[in-house]
Amino acid sequence: MNNFASTVPSEIALGGIYVPPLLVAALICLILTSLTVRLLNKLRWHRFFVVPPLVELALAVIYTVLVGTFFIPS
Repeated sequence: MNNFASTVPSEIALGGIYVPPLLVAALICLILTSLTVRLLNKLRWHRFFVVPPLVELALAVIYTVLVGTFFIPS
């Protein structure tokens, strides 16, 4: 069990700078959210939502949880 704990990284090194995994997941989620919102605007689906900024926030939270859970080891 001690060997497993040493193999799981608690930080991610990007260019010699250590950043927390949640920050990397949040940056990826912002990119995914902006792409999704642009697609929704292009398809004119944003008019079906009462509060589009709230939908954007919800997408950001959903993407952060999914990316943090499945793609970023923490």
